[in-house]
Parts: sequence; C-alpha cells; structure tokens
Amino acid sequence: MGNYIKEIVRRYTLKYNTRNPFKLAELLGIEIQLGTPGCDGCYMFLKNHRYIFLDQNLNGSELLQVMAHELGHAILHKKQNCYFIRNKTFLLNSKTEMEANLFAAELLIDNDIILEHPEYTICQLSRLLGYEEKLVELWTQNRTN
Repeated sequence: MGNYIKEIVRRYTLKYNTRNPFKLAELLGIEIQLGTPGCDGCYMFLKNHRYIFLDQNLNGSELLQVMAHELGHAILHKKQNCYFIRNKTFLLNSKTEMEANLFAAELLIDNDIILEHPEYTICQLSRLLGYEEKLVELWTQNRTN
C-alpha cells in the first residue's frame, strides 16, 4: 500500500510542482467549501463532481492536514463519500482511511525536512512540522516498511 501511494503523491507533486493540498485540489477541479459540516472534513462525489467540505474553525496546520486527508480520498477513492473526524480517523483501520492518512503524510511531509533532523523524535518532528504525531509516525513507518 505504501509504495503505491508514495508513487501517486510523487507523480502529482512533480506534475503540478506543489505539495499544497489546496492548490492541487484547485488544479484538479475539486471544489472546496469552508463551513460547519459537523466534522473536521468530508469528501463527497456528487453528480460527477468532487467536493471537499472543511470545518472553518480548524487552525492552519489542522486545516492542511484535514485537507490533505480529504484530497487523498478525492484522488484514491473518487466515487466514495468519506468523513474525517479528528482523533477517530487515525484510529480507524479501514483500508480507505489508512490510505487517506498515508496520502496526507506523504503529501505534507517532505523528505528533506526529516533528513535535516535525523536526531529528532516523532514528538519533536511533530512540533517542528505542526502536524499530529500519528501523521509523522505513519510517514516514518512507511520509510521502514
């Protein structure tokens, strides 16, 4: 699973020259709506269009992380509707949620940043990057598998 998703992220970041999930969504024609969807974010495929709904109350790094996760669904699970509930999605072990989490980790975490700080723990990297520890841990595990 990891190598497949790593390759997809690599192709998109090279083709569009960005790791920004908002920019990628725009370039892919995916509509983004900020509001109060009742969860941190969700992806929906409606009438042949892709939509990502995000909670407007998320802070900057939370918003990026949820957006990257939902973009993962939009790319990997185009015709499925998926909801992101913080602190629960990382605990779910469904294949689609695991893939979206890994997609987010691969998109948001640049290899160079990690290589610059080989002595950092997962906790320290998490604070440096501003992302949840579980996201950084997932990225690191994907390097050792």
